[in-house]
Amino acid sequence: MKRFSAMQPLWIPVPTCLKCDREPITLIRYNGAHLCEEHFQEFVERRVRKEVRKQVDLDGMSRLGVALSGGKDSSVALAILVDVLSNRKDLQILAITVDEGIACYRPKTMEMARELCQLLGIEHHIIRLQDEVGKTMDQIAQRTKARTACTYCGVLRRKCMNKLARDLSADALATGLNLDDTAQSILMNFTRGDVEKLARLGPHGRLQPGLIPRIQPLRLIPEKESYLYAILRELPFSADECPYADAALRNEYRRIIDELESKHPGTRHSILNSYDAIRPLLQQNFQPASLRQCQCGEPTSGERCMSCELLEEVRMME
Repeated sequence: MKRFSAMQPLWIPVPTCLKCDREPITLIRYNGAHLCEEHFQEFVERRVRKEVRKQVDLDGMSRLGVALSGGKDSSVALAILVDVLSNRKDLQILAITVDEGIACYRPKTMEMARELCQLLGIEHHIIRLQDEVGKTMDQIAQRTKARTACTYCGVLRRKCMNKLARDLSADALATGLNLDDTAQSILMNFTRGDVEKLARLGPHGRLQPGLIPRIQPLRLIPEKESYLYAILRELPFSADECPYADAALRNEYRRIIDELESKHPGTRHSILNSYDAIRPLLQQNFQPASLRQCQCGEPTSGERCMSCELLEEVRMME
């Protein structure tokens, strides 16, 4: 048996980029590829372009809204969409930011959003929760008891985004939901047995009156890749976390999926691929509900929309 002495150096090969001979900046664990800065950015952008083409008919579109929070994911989504669609002179991209009224968090992220829009030459539109429902998220969070602040925030934020996108005559609304977010949503609804909600997960291909369809350009992009891409392109973004996020149920599913991904690279993609395989059957069995207009002007399947019901809960707590 051949033995190595302590003085005998071991030769360890230095990896190079899969596409060239440059030094890699990252290892994509789920496919084993080392990539340099240039080819990593191409790797991300190629998948985003593919998703945009698959999710939306650009030929029939004149205005695309992008939900911009000022965080890494929405900033990356906006920057790549501007690059990908810049040659389409018939298409206008608009950035939409919801100011929920979270004093220690939202002002900084809104400043990052404004800076990015100025950098990209994009119109920036802001809708404030207090103007729409009469309260800030900080005020609502002080009164919540049975539900987490994230429950109220998620519903009310979606209402504000939909309203502003509709007022701006947007044909679709792009969000910054990444692969991690999508895998978490799928697992959450499976474990809760909410099969009907699984059928309604974005991206949305069916038009319903009053609802602006949402698309997800970063659907195949893991969160860490989105973060690295934002840093490499030197995009202005805030890495701060919402102070109410710790109580979110989603965190439990994030930990589960992160642990599985660490042990078994590719788990997030497997969850998404499995969901996509059964999604047509889910949509066939759970057709979109007939919508009417709530007293607040938003579409609803019941007498009142969920945002109005939650606001009524808040008023009863006062």
